[in-house]
Amino acid sequence: MGTVSRYHLVRYAGLAGAILLAVSAYLGGVKPTWHGGVTPLTIWQGEYGPLIVSTWLIGTGLLVGAWWYARRGVPSTRWAYVTVGLWLLPLVVAPPMGSRDVYSYACQGAVYTTGENPYSAGVAELGCPWLQSVSPMWWDSPAPYGPVFVLLAGAAAALGGTLVGTIVVLRVVAVLGVVLAAGCLPALARRCGASGERALWLMLGCPIVAVHLVSGAHNDALMVGLMVAGLLVIVARPGRSWSLLVGGALLGLAIGVKVTAGVVVPFAALIAAPGPYRLRALLRHGGWVVGGAVLSVLATTTASGLGWGWVNGLTRSGDSIQWTSAPTAVGLAIEYVGRLFGVRFDAVPLVRVVALVVLALVLVALWWRARTGSPMMGAGIALAATVVLAPVFHPWYAVWPLAVLAVTVGSSQWFLLPFALATFLTLPDGTNLARFTKFPGVWVMTFLVVLVVARGCVGISAVIRQNIGTARSHPG
Repeated sequence: MGTVSRYHLVRYAGLAGAILLAVSAYLGGVKPTWHGGVTPLTIWQGEYGPLIVSTWLIGTGLLVGAWWYARRGVPSTRWAYVTVGLWLLPLVVAPPMGSRDVYSYACQGAVYTTGENPYSAGVAELGCPWLQSVSPMWWDSPAPYGPVFVLLAGAAAALGGTLVGTIVVLRVVAVLGVVLAAGCLPALARRCGASGERALWLMLGCPIVAVHLVSGAHNDALMVGLMVAGLLVIVARPGRSWSLLVGGALLGLAIGVKVTAGVVVPFAALIAAPGPYRLRALLRHGGWVVGGAVLSVLATTTASGLGWGWVNGLTRSGDSIQWTSAPTAVGLAIEYVGRLFGVRFDAVPLVRVVALVVLALVLVALWWRARTGSPMMGAGIALAATVVLAPVFHPWYAVWPLAVLAVTVGSSQWFLLPFALATFLTLPDGTNLARFTKFPGVWVMTFLVVLVVARGCVGISAVIRQNIGTARSHPG
C-alpha cells in the first residue's frame, strides 16, 4: 500500500469512527436527566441498546486504531490539522458523551451567578435549577476546580441562560482550549527538537481528546491549552523577563482551571534559565516564571470574590472509589485479603496518603534529575506520575502528561498504550465500566503496581552496586 493511500485510510477510518461515536451519542449519550441504576446490561436491553453499544465499540476501535497506526509520524502539520478537524466535527455537533461532568460545571456556574459560593457546599444545598442533570454522587461535593473555571462556568450559565445553552457555551470553551493547544504544540515541539506534526498527532489525534475533551466538554481541555501556551512562551524566550512573566501567568491561569497544572511550574522554572543549570540563573530567571504563576493565581482568586475555598474543594475529589486508580486498587486488594481472614478495615484512605507522600518524593527526584537533563521530559513524567499516584483516575486525566510528552524526543510506545486502552473505559451515557469490573480490575492493577515496584527496586539496587564498585575502584 502506498504512502498516500495509507494515510487516506487513516484519515477516513478515523472519520468513520467519529461518525459512529456521534450516532451513539445521539442515541444513548449523556441526557439532561440522570437515570440511576444503569448498567451495561440495561443499556443493551434498552431502546436501541445493541446499536448504541456496537456503534460506540466500533467507533472507538476505529478512532484508536487510526491514531495508533500513524503514531510514528504523519505527512505534515497541515495533514494532521485537517484530519483531526474532520474527526472532531461530528462530535462538536453531537450531544455530550462519556461523562456527566459538564452538567456539574453548568450547575456550579448557575450557583455562582446567583451570588452563592460553589466552594462552600454542594449544588444540592445551594439550589441549582438543573440539579437532576447532575450525578447524585456530586450533589453534596463543593466545586473542586480553580477560580478561573468557576468564573468561566458562571459566564457560560449567564450567556447560555438555559441548561442546553450553558452546555453549548461550555463546549465552545473546551474547543477553544483544544484549538489553543493545537496552535502551540508544533512550535513547542520544534523548540524542544522534536517533530511538530508528530506532536500534534500524538496529542490532538488521541481519541480521548475527541470523546472527553470535545464531546464531554471537560475543563481539562482549557487547562492543557493554557499549560502548553505557557510552556511555549517560556521555551521561546528563555532569559527574557517579561516573556517569562507572561509564560508563568499562563501557567497560573491553567492552575486556576485545575490545580494539577502546578506540577509543571518547577520544571518551567528550569526551562526559563538559559544554558547549563546554575542556582543563580534559576533564581533570577525561574523566579519570573514562579512569580507570574503566583500573581496570576492571586489575581483570579481575588477576581472570583470566593477567597481560597477552592483549595478546600480539592479534598472531595477523591470520593470515587475505583480500581483504575493504582493506590485505590492496592487499598482494595489489602481489604480483600483482610476479609479472607475475617478482618474488616478501610485501607484505601491510608494507601492513598502513602501514595501522595511517594508522589511528593518522586516529583522532587524528577526535578532534581531534570536540572542536568531535560526539564520538559521531567515535566511530562511528573504529570504521568501524578496521574498514576492520584487517588482517582478518569480517562481524560491521561491528556495532562500526553500534552507534554508529545513534544519531547524519544520513544512514545510506553505512554501511548495506556491512553489507547483508557478510551474504552466509559460508555456513551457516562457509565464507567470500572464499576462493573471491580474485583478482577483490582487484582490486575495491583499486579501491575507490584511489577513496577519490583522493577524499580532492581534498578535502584543496580545503581547502588555500580556506585559501590566505582568507589572501590577509586579509593582515593
